[in-house]
Amino acid sequence: MELRHLRYFIAVAEELHFGRAALRLNISQPPLSQQIQILEHEIGARLFARTNRSVQLTAAGQQFLQDARLVLQQVDQAADKAARLHRGDEGEIRIGFTSSAPFITAVSDALFSFRQRFPAVHIQMQEINTRQQLAPLGDGRLDLGVMRNTILPETLDHQLLLREPMYALVHRAHRLAGRERISLSDLAQEPFVFFDPQVGTALYGEILGLLSRYEIQPNIAQEVGEAMTIIGLVSTGLGVSILPASFRRVRLSDVVWIPLVEQDARSEVWLVWSKQREVPAVVAAMMKMLLPE
Repeated sequence: MELRHLRYFIAVAEELHFGRAALRLNISQPPLSQQIQILEHEIGARLFARTNRSVQLTAAGQQFLQDARLVLQQVDQAADKAARLHRGDEGEIRIGFTSSAPFITAVSDALFSFRQRFPAVHIQMQEINTRQQLAPLGDGRLDLGVMRNTILPETLDHQLLLREPMYALVHRAHRLAGRERISLSDLAQEPFVFFDPQVGTALYGEILGLLSRYEIQPNIAQEVGEAMTIIGLVSTGLGVSILPASFRRVRLSDVVWIPLVEQDARSEVWLVWSKQREVPAVVAAMMKMLLPE
């Protein structure tokens, strides 16, 4: 049985006339009659009661008409879904992101624009740090990763999303709070609120590496797991810290953000994906919106 047999049958069933059905299908009547006979033979049941004057559906034909319509509807839906997936109009994207990603304007704007353009696509966001994104990107549990620069395995590729400056953050009553710019050396003797090394955030090594290049050993007084906690503890006056500029969107009245004079005090944000897996159209569309022109 072929799909064309179902279409032929439905045309005859709806017209109840072989001549009109043949015109509707743009074929001649004898082949249409022959194909209906073949269909009845394959099914093992008469679908039409024919006389010289009329064509009527049998009970078997009435049931088969309902089922044939359903089959063709499902085929059409399957074809439409496949086409939508191919175009990127439908599907799912699984994105890993670091805690700073929602505060990066380019990322939040791209996600908003994507949602407006592709409302049928399900976006699954998973907040995990840079180190923890690598394995799921490699084995396909994540399609894309938004992370800080790090050493990638050979199976992953990346492109720069943005390069942003680092800022010092201090309590508003701190002696440095009124300065327009400061140097890293100004923070050398200050109690430092910083990331716990066990958490696995890329910012831990990146900021320590920056301080090390200027021969500064920070006096770490507090170790925490999240940048938001760092900002919160600085707002209580427990110490100072350094974070990328994107976190400045977190507004706390007791925290002052101060630019650093060091030109290399910058952090990169990458978009990362697997080299070894096909990039679906829906993922390619997201990549196009995220990546700078």
